[in-house]
Amino acid sequence: MNVEYVAMTLRDQRAEFIARRFAPYLKGRVLDVGCDRARLKQLVPGIQYFGIDVGGTPDLVVNLEKERLPFPDRSFDCIVCSDVLEHLDNFHENFSELARVTAKHIILSLPNNWANARKAIERGRGQFSHYGLPAEPSADRHKWFFCLTEARDFVEARAPRHGLSITEMFAVEKPRAPLLRWLRQCRYPNQDAYLNRYSHSLWAVCSRTA
Repeated sequence: MNVEYVAMTLRDQRAEFIARRFAPYLKGRVLDVGCDRARLKQLVPGIQYFGIDVGGTPDLVVNLEKERLPFPDRSFDCIVCSDVLEHLDNFHENFSELARVTAKHIILSLPNNWANARKAIERGRGQFSHYGLPAEPSADRHKWFFCLTEARDFVEARAPRHGLSITEMFAVEKPRAPLLRWLRQCRYPNQDAYLNRYSHSLWAVCSRTA
């Protein structure tokens, strides 16, 4: 699997990456699932944009824990769903809904939770984002804990069931010095082990074939 080196610590940086990296797919009617403040709308002029979320400034408030996507089959040319499904109990059902509503493409990202947890587990102390047991309930809690290769296997298994093929799939890793990357690759020559340890997210473009 290819690896791209990108820093995306903020939501706006992720929206900028999507607008730049996936520009060929962002045409026509675009549904932004988990749109937050709809930053993507500002970055990609000329599209028919529609954003949904439970917070932020969406065009429509939709709680995907309780509701299906309120749109007809194949009603959007492209759907963007970046780091959303892991927050939902009904992960599989919502992937099916994305497939139902797209006419052409789904741009999907899923986090590699192993990379976030690795250092805290090795040290035997500390916390990692979106998990743990905070004193107050978290509004940004993940409900699934999986590694990058599990995310890859999920997409590869589920996409064909909905008439989708995988047009692109790659891992994203934080930019590091070339020497450090080389040393890590020497220590973990098995690519899956390396990806699960160091890559922070999986990105895929699923395109309709049927």
